Amino acid sequence: YPDLPEKFMDSEVELNDILQEMHVVATQPELYPILVELNAVQSILGLLSHENTDISIAVVDLLQELTDVDSLHESQEGADMLIDALIDGQIVAQLVQNLDRLDESIKEEAEGVHNTLAIVENLTEFRPDLSVQAAQQGLLAWILKRLKVKMPFEANKLYCSEILSILLQNHEENKKLLGEIDGIDTLLQQLSYFKRHDPSSSDETEMMENLFGALCSSLMCSPNRERFLKGEGLQLMNLMLREKKMSRSGALKVLDFATSNVEGIDNCNKFVDILGLRTVFPLFMQTPRKYKKKVASPEEHEEHVCSVIASMLKNCKPTQRQRLLNKFTENDHEKVDRLMELHFKYLEKVHAIDNVIEREKENPKLQDEDDQMDQEDKFYLRRLDAGLFTLQLVDYIMLDICSSGPPSIKQR
Repeated sequence: YPDLPEKFMDSEVELNDILQEMHVVATQPELYPILVELNAVQSILGLLSHENTDISIAVVDLLQELTDVDSLHESQEGADMLIDALIDGQIVAQLVQNLDRLDESIKEEAEGVHNTLAIVENLTEFRPDLSVQAAQQGLLAWILKRLKVKMPFEANKLYCSEILSILLQNHEENKKLLGEIDGIDTLLQQLSYFKRHDPSSSDETEMMENLFGALCSSLMCSPNRERFLKGEGLQLMNLMLREKKMSRSGALKVLDFATSNVEGIDNCNKFVDILGLRTVFPLFMQTPRKYKKKVASPEEHEEHVCSVIASMLKNCKPTQRQRLLNKFTENDHEKVDRLMELHFKYLEKVHAIDNVIEREKENPKLQDEDDQMDQEDKFYLRRLDAGLFTLQLVDYIMLDICSSGPPSIKQR
């Protein structure tokens, strides 16, 4: 009714009422197949582009309830049919287009953004492979853009960081895409705030940890190591490690990911060049007694710092490597003493878990051969978690510096 506003208004109110009534369907997932057969899903998705954002927000609200994970698990058949229909209708692309027109300074529209992200979380929890499709249909780009918006920290920014973590977890294509659309720079910019400021709430702390986690995930994709290097990520992590703020433990973890394996060669050499050894060795010599809030355990700290040193020993060129080896002779070989201290600490932890495992092996339930093989893998993972991994790193460092460092190291 383009020329009759009062009729136009009535029809929208009626439409909104119908959308509210359809929430009943969300409580009965066994009706989902009927919803799909009647082509209602396509009609609902079509309303996401309705001129009136109140209608599109009502649709988002409905979709969020229909895709609620508890509802989906109630009826596998209904859930599969609904999700297939939503995928056919390019749900994420439609949601992203709608996100672009929502104004978060209006409370209802901000809630619409939150519910949109909840739909994505619901769908990816039920079908993890949907993460790749979601990222490619514009969601990853929208999240990065939203993280950059200069406004006080609030719930939607936290939720964006959570969805970003979900999209990057175990999805190589998304890590690659993030790098291609300048996501590494965006993450570094967002994290740089925490170089000199601690988060002001537990929610903001959680967001900071999500962003560090997203950066670590991204660095598992080789081309992103170079982007991190060019974006001066090492310099930022180095400053964070010196500042002694809450961001320190996240920065150490990122440094570990950036320097590990053969893809970490350039980062290892650059880190020595920017005088990173002066930062990392005090952290090696003394595990911080406690971080301001519980963001990492002493064991995690020691694992990451030993991993960084081991990576540098493997990856550094002769000049940088020599500077690293010389560190172990300083101050009457105090770093060698510290290595031995860590060696015995973690050897004791491994002996303790080995004793526990030996007792468990006597359990007659484990006599089945297949179970035994499976169990051996689980036992090995438990040993790694309990300290074997750090012990291996410490012993690798000991071996390397004894065989290629000055003779005084081996004597010590």
